[in-house]
Amino acid sequence: MDGLIQTSQLILSLCLLVFIHELGHFMFAKWFGARVEKFYLFFNPWFSIVKFKKGDTEYGLGWIPMGGFVKISGMVDESMDKEQLAQEPQPYEFRSKPAWQRLLIMTGGVMMNVVLAIVIYAGISYTYGTSYISNKDAIYGYTYNPIATEMGFKNGDIVLNIDGEEVDNHRDITMAVIFDGIEYIEIDRQGEHKKIYMNDSYIKALLDNKEPFIELRIPVIIDSVLVAKEGGLLANDKIIAVNGEESLFFDQFKTAITSNANKEVAITVERDSAGVEITKIIPVAVSADSTIGIFPLGDLSKIYPIKTKKYTLLESIPQGCKLAVAQIDNYIKQLKLLVSPDTGAYKSVGSVISMGSMFDTNWDWFRFWSITALLSIVLAVMNILPIPALDGGHVVFLIYEVITRRKPSDKFMEYSQVVGMFLLLALMVFALGNDIYKLFQ
Repeated sequence: MDGLIQTSQLILSLCLLVFIHELGHFMFAKWFGARVEKFYLFFNPWFSIVKFKKGDTEYGLGWIPMGGFVKISGMVDESMDKEQLAQEPQPYEFRSKPAWQRLLIMTGGVMMNVVLAIVIYAGISYTYGTSYISNKDAIYGYTYNPIATEMGFKNGDIVLNIDGEEVDNHRDITMAVIFDGIEYIEIDRQGEHKKIYMNDSYIKALLDNKEPFIELRIPVIIDSVLVAKEGGLLANDKIIAVNGEESLFFDQFKTAITSNANKEVAITVERDSAGVEITKIIPVAVSADSTIGIFPLGDLSKIYPIKTKKYTLLESIPQGCKLAVAQIDNYIKQLKLLVSPDTGAYKSVGSVISMGSMFDTNWDWFRFWSITALLSIVLAVMNILPIPALDGGHVVFLIYEVITRRKPSDKFMEYSQVVGMFLLLALMVFALGNDIYKLFQ
């Protein structure tokens, strides 16, 4: 059932993204008088689920949910219609239009995807606002994964600034370390200020490590107890020590409990009793799998203040633009890592399987629209890459034509299209292979 909900969200998202992208090509082609022969959502080899014709255009729904296409007369595309190209150019054909019009037709899909992302981010900002935990409020500091520890961080370190600039949203710290090529992070370690200098050699290890680089450090407050015992642990107890050793935070508590599997430990808690805070020492048995039968408090809003900024309708528009630009910048940085073999980031390339797993197993509209906006940015950036068969490949040839005032031959365009399609197919196979490998892993 969970997989069905995720798949449904993925298909709905892809339908919207592909339709908007192809609509961009379609609208500019129509505006400039180029004939659009086909407008399809999804691919339709051998047959279509639905199709009908209106005017010069055949509209249809394919059966392979991997994209879509708009077939414009007189254009070298994936249809490889050589018969049409062998005839004399007609006024309504793509190849007969001025270069600037062809440029707008080719970039129409990318522009519409960016516009869609802006609209979605503006809608999210207006409806939900922006909520986050400020780095200034992270008074307990952070916990760090083993790679970060090798770099010099210690659990409890408080982040003061990055390259001398304060950071507001605590989630931006990880992004800065991996993508921004920062020089150092200044931290407060029990009152002592230190600078931890970054080393690019750790980027690959950070990407390979499944543990988050940095997480908020949280006190051990009991949310509920699996088996309540007379005189035992209670909900809302705050654990402060194990066997007399300070254990104020979950990382300390986990270490202490793990080292005492199959033993009895003395747990010191602070408890509110009729408005008076008392301290109790309670004997507790630790199981073989290093648990004591409690659920720690997981609601961070009960530990840290949540900052929420609301936007009016007018304010949400520039905020939507800001978020879209930030996502474009982040994705370009990720692409730079992908093409750098030393980082090993190429291992994270995924297919529709990875995209589907991004959605929640419950229908969460906030998460759905957030992911759809992100995928819209991904689709825009990927399509503008200078690869033949993608919009960006056509744009490169058009720019060449504008500069040299010479149009590449149709034969050259055909060969380029074949090469580009081969590269895209290879990328799709690689991405699918990565996902299958991860499933078995």
